Amino acid sequence: MIEHGLFIDGRWRAGSGGNLIDVVDPATEAVVATVPVAGIGDLEEAVQAASRSFPDWAARPAPERGKMLREAARLIRERRDAIALLLTGEQGKPLREAVAEVDNAADIMEWYAEEGRRAYGRIIPARLPGVSQQVVLEPVGPVAAFSPWNFPVSQAVRKIAAALAAGCTIIIKGPEEAPGAVCEVARCLAQAGLPGGVLNLVFGDPPAISAQLIAAPEIRKISFTGSVAVGKHLAALAGALMKRTTMELGGHAPVIVFDDADAVAAATQLAAFKYRNAGQVCISPTRFFVQSGSYEAFLDAFVRKANSLRVGAGADNAEMGPLATSRRADAVSALVSEAVADGATLHAGGRKLGNAGYFYAPTVLGDVPQTSRIMKEEPFGPVALINRFGDDDEAIRLANATAYGLAGYAFTQSSRRAALAARGVKVGMLSINHFGLGPIETPFGGVGDSGHGREGGSEGLDAYLDTKFVSQLSA
Repeated sequence: MIEHGLFIDGRWRAGSGGNLIDVVDPATEAVVATVPVAGIGDLEEAVQAASRSFPDWAARPAPERGKMLREAARLIRERRDAIALLLTGEQGKPLREAVAEVDNAADIMEWYAEEGRRAYGRIIPARLPGVSQQVVLEPVGPVAAFSPWNFPVSQAVRKIAAALAAGCTIIIKGPEEAPGAVCEVARCLAQAGLPGGVLNLVFGDPPAISAQLIAAPEIRKISFTGSVAVGKHLAALAGALMKRTTMELGGHAPVIVFDDADAVAAATQLAAFKYRNAGQVCISPTRFFVQSGSYEAFLDAFVRKANSLRVGAGADNAEMGPLATSRRADAVSALVSEAVADGATLHAGGRKLGNAGYFYAPTVLGDVPQTSRIMKEEPFGPVALINRFGDDDEAIRLANATAYGLAGYAFTQSSRRAALAARGVKVGMLSINHFGLGPIETPFGGVGDSGHGREGGSEGLDAYLDTKFVSQLSA
């Protein structure tokens, strides 16, 4: 049994109220750890620590801040296998995916360590003699960030590294479902020399924590990754106080497979990507629209791949692990049952697996009515929805038939159709003929109900910087 802690003002501690949350292994349903609940006093102390340490951290040269981030990245890599095993045991994903996530977290740290050096302003030529005009970028201030359970390490590090590189201090609420790996990241940063109060890590009741942190006058920016409903609520709280927000919300990614693409090759690639992390990926391909002439070949290849996947505990060399929580398994089961009742054809899966754990079979539904709830709501699980389309215009219309706009995919050998998809699919990110979304040097985020703002790329650093214009007349 592991006892995790809160990390506030440079030290590990229990919650002031003594309350604990059980952490459950989703493969066995056994309690493997506990995490403390942060009370009002704990959160107030975290806010004061972040506020008190901000001036000194903001004043440090970017290369000095970057040096600590690089050292933390080195420590994360050094401890990769142990962190990955902890991540798998708490979140459920296959061990090889956990290892890849930890490696990615180290890459993110290193990239922002360097990008922090490039928070450039600029000089603007003046209209009058003797006047200098400059644009200066300054850290926005203490940040409150909220990271999800599906990628407990990489999503937290995207926020932590960007904030620290920009010169901000941060309070991050980690996921109670899988807290261990985030705690290890905090340990690595502390060992790398990060001053007390610059990073604070809390867990507990999400509504209570978000309400208190967002309302705190010292907090100047909010970053959230999670569901649309919660994101809209937090954005409203922040908007009432004119606080900047980055909202990376849900997705229901469309995939357009035109009849000039290699349908079998596309299906094989897409199925492998669809069931990564048991489909609990915001950019997971979900709504597949396949041109009529290629539909049967695509469907057959996709079903074969889905049926061949080894489902089991993440530490047992499985290709797909369990869903992270019982509520996700129940939600996916309900959506699939409704879709079948609406007239969808079940080609694979559609059931829970085993007597213990939150396992759900890789599922394929065909000819799903557009009116079915699963076509409008993100299933966030191992479910592929495969429908037909006729002409190119119909493909674009179907792809844009939800309020989401995070990620999209298209497969075609035609440059005209690739351009049509790039121009017509309303998403924040589009990948054509491969899976090219997510590298830290590229912007990540959506439009519509999928949120606003970007993580990654130079845009990810900009989100933590204020722009100041200075015009000076020489004496």
